[in-house]
This record gives sequence, C-alpha cells and structure tokens, in this order.
Amino acid sequence: MRLLTLTVSALLLAGAAWAEPPQTVEDDLGILNPQDTGREMLTRKIEMGVIDSVTCSLGINVTKNDNHELARQLTRRCAEAGYAKAMTWMSQLENNGLGGDYNPDASAEWDRRAAESGDTVGKFNHGLNLMRGHGTARDEALGRSYVDQAAKEGLEIAKRLQGADYNLDEVTPDADNWKYGPLF
Repeated sequence: MRLLTLTVSALLLAGAAWAEPPQTVEDDLGILNPQDTGREMLTRKIEMGVIDSVTCSLGINVTKNDNHELARQLTRRCAEAGYAKAMTWMSQLENNGLGGDYNPDASAEWDRRAAESGDTVGKFNHGLNLMRGHGTARDEALGRSYVDQAAKEGLEIAKRLQGADYNLDEVTPDADNWKYGPLF
C-alpha cells in the first residue's frame, strides 16, 4: 500500500511538472490568471493606476534594464505619489536622458523634492546640483549644507566629499564635466 501511494504521488508530481501553465484570460469580468511578475505585470499596474511600495520597488528595478520608457512611466507615478527613492531614480533618468530627453532642470527638481522629503541620497544629490549650478541656480554654501546633512546621516560618499574639502572631482570625476559647465 505504501509503495502504491509513493508511485501515485510520483506520477502526480511528474504530471504537474509537465503541465502547461494556466492561460491568461481577459474579459468583461476581469483577468483570470494575470501575470504576476515581469513587464506585463508592471504595464498592467500602470494601466490600472496601482501605485504602492511593492510596485514602485519593482519599477526601480526596471530602470536597470533597457526598457527605460516603462521605467520612466512607473517611476514618475511613484515619485509623484511621494516615494522618495523614486524621485532620485527620476532624477537619474532625466539626468542621463533615459526614456526621454536629457533634462538637467527636471533632474535637479527631482533631487530637490527628494531632499525636502528627507531622503539622504536626495540631500547629497541636491547639494551637488547646488554646488555646480546644474539644473538650478548655483549656491555653493547651501549645497555644502545639504552635503553636510547627508554626511551627518551617515552617507559615506558625502563624508568622502567633506574629507576632500568639497572637491567635486572626488565624487564625480571628469567623465560628466561636459554637463556641468556653463551653457553660454
């Protein structure tokens, strides 16, 4: 009897392994077996207007692949809903022209909003923008105060910048200097 039970169990498990996944069906009543991972799920959540911490954290991960348009859509909605980490990622997308045009003003604005929400990385980035005059009016003293706040909160790169007497090349070597020069 025990052997029969084990044999039947093994056959059922083997059959389950070869079974096809359930098909997704969408009708007037909703979606049966919706995708619960990947781009399809994120696209569906964007269309449905679902903005929550789990969806936003997944959206941040989308920014690390090549679908920057989807990343921008979801990250913008999360940032506009008040998620500070999404604000810093929107800044990154704007500052690098990912999924849209290079926009230093929008990038600086997202960093400012993240800083004002209390985000340590946002404070550091906003401080850098102020010290450079990148996307915002140059104010080195105010920029240093934001860097100091980030350092006080434990952000190592902010401490490193302080230790280098606020030499911006310490934290952002010349690879992006073309961005930070005067436009006129």
